[in-house]
Amino acid sequence: MLVKGVKMAWIYLFIAGLLEICWAYSMKLSEGFTRTVPTVWTLVFMVASFALLSIAMRTLPLGTAYTIWTGIGAVGAFVVGITILGEHVSMMRIIAAILIVSGIVLMKLSSTS
Repeated sequence: MLVKGVKMAWIYLFIAGLLEICWAYSMKLSEGFTRTVPTVWTLVFMVASFALLSIAMRTLPLGTAYTIWTGIGAVGAFVVGITILGEHVSMMRIIAAILIVSGIVLMKLSSTS
């Protein structure tokens, strides 16, 4: 049963990271919380993301869970910024994203859970 709990914790963490991307994007669309619908979506995504992160942290170590959650959000927001919002792409930014992903992979591989 413990293995199932650990697998579910990783799934919750991954979904929480995806929701972090959603709230970052909707926050951008809210234009500083001046637009109602994107503001409401931002809050809904934030609460859901934090809730799933907290559930994952019942099983996973704090450092691992938080690092992976923020990494998914950071790289995801970077990709959304480039692909949807047309933000600037440079080799340095791509290398930075690759380093973040490398850190996420290493954190997962080094986790005992």
